[in-house]
Amino acid sequence: MNPLQRKKDRIDALAATAAGGGDIPDAGHVSESGGLSLIGSAWLRLRRNPVFLIGAAITVLFVLLAIFAPLIAPHNGTTKYLISQVTPDTPIPPSQKGFPLGGDDQGRDFLSRLILGSRQTLIVGVLATLAGLFGGLVLGTIAGSIGGWVDSVVMRIVDVMLSLPSLVLALAVATLFGRPSQWTLIIAISIVQVPIFARLLRGSMLTQRASDHVLAARALGVRPAAITFRHMLPNSLGPVLVQATLVLATAIIEAAALSFLGLGNPDDSSAEWGQMLGKAQDLFDISPHVAFWPAGCIVVVAFGFTLMGESLREALDPRNRR
Repeated sequence: MNPLQRKKDRIDALAATAAGGGDIPDAGHVSESGGLSLIGSAWLRLRRNPVFLIGAAITVLFVLLAIFAPLIAPHNGTTKYLISQVTPDTPIPPSQKGFPLGGDDQGRDFLSRLILGSRQTLIVGVLATLAGLFGGLVLGTIAGSIGGWVDSVVMRIVDVMLSLPSLVLALAVATLFGRPSQWTLIIAISIVQVPIFARLLRGSMLTQRASDHVLAARALGVRPAAITFRHMLPNSLGPVLVQATLVLATAIIEAAALSFLGLGNPDDSSAEWGQMLGKAQDLFDISPHVAFWPAGCIVVVAFGFTLMGESLREALDPRNRR
């Protein structure tokens, strides 16, 4: 029997089965699978993105180093181990046994202080970012949910703050305090970050105000506070949280800049990378390594947070979904 005849017989058999009310032979089926949320699809792209993996690896290593710094540091960061082997106020070159990076101008182990300084750098960056995020959430929620003249007043204040360069604004705030400390550093940097979060959250909430589910909730008589905190705010936090990872890198750099200018914690018993970099400016001609290592750590950590934040932003952008 030729192929054409076989095909004709097959069609006739199917037609006869259908006409007789019998079961049609199984022609296959499509397996059911659940849909992917925005976060789920973003994670599928992130775990294949080498840029995100590099940034996440740097960030995780930095956080682990900061958490376990006292256990990892080979020596105490305040003990003057090498004070008898060096001319006063002259850093020790990295040639001493057991001290691979040498010592600072006080004879303290430079590697240990570099490791211990990661904790203070992380504390300043995280606390400043969290404080700026909280302030931005408050202003952005008020402006985005109430609108009207309240929105105009809040946004004009935000515009004035954004019109100033961030480092200049942080410098102006830090100089208002009579005695610099770690907390004045955190407050100055957090104030700089507030308008960034406020404007971003306000834009997201304005988008949510015109969405169908918010209009439906209003039509059903749901209270405005419930609409704001149950519907608008949770759906507006995604871009803000992604921005926080980028702002954290900026906070670390700005904290280092203020410490370099002498507006950070004056007590050098608690090492911090920006503070170490500021101390090294007078010693750079004779011992450049005391400036190279803390500056390199700041650049690498900020680079890691930036890579991770940019990858998260691109992955969570619905326009980039495939």
